[in-house]
Amino acid sequence: MPAKASEHSMMDICRIADAAALAERREAIRSLIALRHDEEVGIAKVEEPAAAAEEVSIRLDGRRVVRELLVCGGTGCRSSESAQLIEQLRKELAANDITDVEVIQVGCFGFCAQGPIVKVMPEDIFYVHVQLSDAARIVQQHVIKGEQVADLLFVEPSTGEAVVHQDDMAFYGKQMRVVLRNCGLIDPESIDEYIAAEGYEALAKCLTEMTPAEVTSVVQESGLRGRGGGGFPTGLKWSLAAREVSDKKYVLCNADEGDPGAFMDRSILEGDPHCIVEAMTICGYAIGSDEGIVYIRAEYPLAVSRLELAINEARAAGLLGKNILGTDFSFDIHVSLGAGAFVCGEETALIHSVEGQRGEPTRKPPFPAVSGYLKKPTNVNNVETYANIPPIIRNGSDWFRSFGTEKSKGTKVFALAGKINNIGLVEVPMGTTLREIVDEIGGGIPDGKKFKAVQTGGPSGGVITEKDLDTPIDYESLTAIGSMMGSGGMIVMDEDNDMVEIARFYLDFTTDESCGKCTPCRIGSRRILEMLDTLLAQEGDEEMLEKLESLCLAIKDTALCGLGQTAPNPVLSTMKYFPEEYLRYARREVQKAYSIDPDKCIGCTRCARACPVNCISGKVRQPHVIDPAACIACGACQQACPVGAVNKPR
Repeated sequence: MPAKASEHSMMDICRIADAAALAERREAIRSLIALRHDEEVGIAKVEEPAAAAEEVSIRLDGRRVVRELLVCGGTGCRSSESAQLIEQLRKELAANDITDVEVIQVGCFGFCAQGPIVKVMPEDIFYVHVQLSDAARIVQQHVIKGEQVADLLFVEPSTGEAVVHQDDMAFYGKQMRVVLRNCGLIDPESIDEYIAAEGYEALAKCLTEMTPAEVTSVVQESGLRGRGGGGFPTGLKWSLAAREVSDKKYVLCNADEGDPGAFMDRSILEGDPHCIVEAMTICGYAIGSDEGIVYIRAEYPLAVSRLELAINEARAAGLLGKNILGTDFSFDIHVSLGAGAFVCGEETALIHSVEGQRGEPTRKPPFPAVSGYLKKPTNVNNVETYANIPPIIRNGSDWFRSFGTEKSKGTKVFALAGKINNIGLVEVPMGTTLREIVDEIGGGIPDGKKFKAVQTGGPSGGVITEKDLDTPIDYESLTAIGSMMGSGGMIVMDEDNDMVEIARFYLDFTTDESCGKCTPCRIGSRRILEMLDTLLAQEGDEEMLEKLESLCLAIKDTALCGLGQTAPNPVLSTMKYFPEEYLRYARREVQKAYSIDPDKCIGCTRCARACPVNCISGKVRQPHVIDPAACIACGACQQACPVGAVNKPR
């Protein structure tokens, strides 16, 4: 049976006042962000702005608003002074006595390399790289005169043309934002805006219309799989915890995102924290738990503060705590801060850390669903997995199964980084090919360089080369070509990347992050790292390559947890697809330094001025020379040379 309601149906959500007043309040909240949902509006020049938003101009406090300036408030943009930009825009509006335009802080738009980003609604004008000095121009030129600020528009790398609207950008063209549905749209620090964007409707539906078993069944029928790396069926995991009989159960959220270059979960928490609160509460209802814990690393202060604010707002609104929405179901959430250990992404290590013990994994079974936190049945999912739950409940399992592949339903969020034009968060339906992500969404490789490989799955994954770029993204397909989905890191590499150095980079990370509990990982990963260092110093031989591969395979078979078992993957993957690079190091044939062709060098000194380690010498108008012992192979000299006289290492 659904949770028993003490009064009328709670589909009105958030009972702060009587039903009639609440219905009126909710409609007012919905109008608050209606501008941002209107896809019909999109004009080259703003005309009569007051009339453009007449239907959505009344705020809860009676203020009339005709335009909104949405400013990214994610960590990336805040590091580029977006918080100060928000204040500067508000000061400019106040200085010009403009009261019907509002500046709204929103979550991450995903187009991180273009920040700070300002999106003007209802015109849907997308401004990039906005500086503090641009605030006055946006107010004077766009808000007052109704004209675009042309030099702030995004320029498409493939065409060289400016693009006005977000949906017209190649970066967003093939994306499907389910998990990131509210990021860049609502104020993450306002429960009102989350409610206006259908927030907490899924929770209300569960508590008033569905039994716990029905909730679990919908999640199971949706085909949702864990987005933390393993891809275990989420509904099955919930059902295992639900069937356990215990006086206490727990719902844990793994927000300990530690892959190099990955920032998916952090951005969700920063841009839409209430969706995690809602999803964990739904999970609690489904499995019979009254307590949730979000385990998040302390080095994500913005995500932590917004999550704690969301929890407090939900608690104050009666959406957490005792008798949620007037029913007999009670559930609450608190935050547990981690110290930033990569191994604590493994669920048993995470549980030990929350308990105050060393973050070390234990062999399974028993699984956490049977014996987890404090030896009680515990469900553990990561942030992205939970973020899928509210839309699945609202729209149904058939809706979620309508996109994706046969065995991998829904969408996946990737942090696209490395040698790629369009860096940022990408959410695509499962089954989208890697080529579509790299060439179309990512905009290809900068500076006309050739694509070499893409690393998926972070330190636990492997490289994918040109011949496999048409592979559809799903769990089975990526595993079949020697990589893995992982949590969603995607690092693109071009022709200049050294694959032995790439492997060494990841091994250095996993070796440092090993908890040390099992010998294969503690000692074996260190030996792998030492072999790679020996090869890179050109002091190894071909026999060492055989030992290297043998050791990697042994560690995969014998390490205790997923971190150790997958740590050798970057080495095995690069050895498989780029054996010639390992052979060149083993045969000591690698030239590690850049060099200058004396026949081409005109002695302009630009290379010497660009060199960060001052290893280039020569007189003006005479050929220059690079000291190979001091060269760090950064490529600055080659980029600075106007005549192509600098040669990269061979």
